[in-house]
Amino acid sequence: MSQETSAVRSILHDARIPDDGVLVVHSAFRNLGQRGHRAETFVDALAEALGPRATLLMPAMSWRTVTPTNPFFDELKTESHVGVMAEIFRVSHATKRSLHPTHSVAGVGPVSANSPYGLMRDYEAFVLLLGVGFERATVIHHAEEVIAPELYLYPRHEAETYECRDRHGQSVTVRLRRHYRLNRNFQQFEGRLAERGQLLSGEVAGTRWMLTSVRNLLREVFAALVERPDTIIAR
Repeated sequence: MSQETSAVRSILHDARIPDDGVLVVHSAFRNLGQRGHRAETFVDALAEALGPRATLLMPAMSWRTVTPTNPFFDELKTESHVGVMAEIFRVSHATKRSLHPTHSVAGVGPVSANSPYGLMRDYEAFVLLLGVGFERATVIHHAEEVIAPELYLYPRHEAETYECRDRHGQSVTVRLRRHYRLNRNFQQFEGRLAERGQLLSGEVAGTRWMLTSVRNLLREVFAALVERPDTIIAR
């Protein structure tokens, strides 16, 4: 058994992700790489541990390169910039990628990668934060868009237009409103989930990980935003 397989099994041991569940992974691999782990093998181990009926998702964001001055997105050719593990997964494992020019998600498994953050509320879905904190839990943006778009998104009249080409060569036009680049306090939800016993955490090769269900996380975020829509904006 490789050290990557052993690490993945130790992380997922208590998670009890069902055979047909969904796991979205946010990661920073530098510390694990310095300890001798290989990102390619780690991705392989995650896919193997979940099994064929499960869905594995990783962010494939491209907002740095797909911009109003370069308004073109290609499902296969546009690189992501959210870490080596996510990019390896996109290239070597993912069979689908949402046609979103700036905040796409790559995935493999039965669950559609189209509008994945909204869909995950309807599945037994989990978020794994490996070497990163809740500041990288982009599913929280879904709640922002639903509850208080006027606070977190640019106005409708400033919506941007992009051409998105899928892996079959078909193009669609996508209009989006960018998120304001605010100083967000997503870390507050770590404490709320931990207090309720809804957060698993640990360490592997000196790298901290946290895991929680999407349902529990979004329940906390929606409740907080309904009570005070600007609660995520750090002061």
